[in-house]
Amino acid sequence: MKNFIFQNPTKLVFGKGEIARLPELLPDNVNLMVTLGGGSVTRNGVYDQVKAALGGRRYIEFWGIEPNPRVETLRRAIQLGKENQINYLLAVGGGSVLDGTKLIAAGIAADEDAWDIVLKGVAGDQIPFASVMTVPATGSEMNGAAVITREETKEKYGFGGDYPRFSILDPQVTYSLSEHQIACGLADAYTHVLEQYMTTPGQSRIMDRWAEGVMLSITEIAPKIKDNPLDYDLMADYMLAATLALNDFIRMGITQDWTTHQIGHELTALHGTTHGHSLAIVMPGLLRVLKDQKKAKLLQYGERIFGITAGSDEERADKAIEMTESFYRSLGLTTRLSEEGIGEETIETIASRFNERGVAFGENHNVTGDVAREILESCLLSSGHI
Repeated sequence: MKNFIFQNPTKLVFGKGEIARLPELLPDNVNLMVTLGGGSVTRNGVYDQVKAALGGRRYIEFWGIEPNPRVETLRRAIQLGKENQINYLLAVGGGSVLDGTKLIAAGIAADEDAWDIVLKGVAGDQIPFASVMTVPATGSEMNGAAVITREETKEKYGFGGDYPRFSILDPQVTYSLSEHQIACGLADAYTHVLEQYMTTPGQSRIMDRWAEGVMLSITEIAPKIKDNPLDYDLMADYMLAATLALNDFIRMGITQDWTTHQIGHELTALHGTTHGHSLAIVMPGLLRVLKDQKKAKLLQYGERIFGITAGSDEERADKAIEMTESFYRSLGLTTRLSEEGIGEETIETIASRFNERGVAFGENHNVTGDVAREILESCLLSSGHI
């Protein structure tokens, strides 16, 4: 286990009706801006709950933060915030709204352009922000990370900064989510765990077991949610699993990968692929290409998550990869690029981008553009998966 310092400052407020706690959670005498996406928060009643909780408090609203939030939109929010001397933000929506809000918080506090903040990879000063979450997926409600798209250049990068002061999670707000949104959220959460778990074996028994607990919970609840998406306890477990998958709890003192996310970001930037869906496509391909490097952990994962004990090490590793892809497909997601109309041109574009940047991702820093090409080629259509 590596040395580490752990601190997560976000207050998590979880459960039925907890949006009503906003008055006691928000500081008094702040210039507040509420940030929102599209109309879903009006249809599911969350907007009305937030408005009622804020009561007579004065605030302004910024609407229109897209899925995969665009810096072009966020610049307008930053300008609005500066013009109104905003010093506190409340994100109401899913992970994209909160990711965008994190950049707005940095942009209001800075003199530089928002995209320059993203390119630095680490935000400087940020005004305080909090969230009311509506879509379990990214874990952004309890971490300091954000991912932003620049539409004009088809680029998508992440940066780190402050954590939300608090986040309210009421599982009841998930009842209006579509089957595809739930599938992508479950895939996102599951892949977050794999990115931290599927690396060097033997680093920490505790981290392994915590990660396995989250993955087992996701594989257990996923088919049940398909049958009953209005079951409070199922949706509560889903919502909490998505938070725990990326709030630093399962990665203390261990190496991490994150290659799948880097490749997935490119697919989203180039084709608008939903983030969780992009991960479901890339992760099985990564495991196929890096099987030998990750074999020890694959064997442990296959046995503990899918009960794979029979066969040679090679057969068991292959089965673990097959079961991982099957899990994603059981959610209703495709797992091959060709199923989404994506082919060799995109693969070459992504490989070239990685090589031009001189990057090498993964726990061993060995996933270059050429390796990314191999991973993506393994994600092309296979007749056995349609």
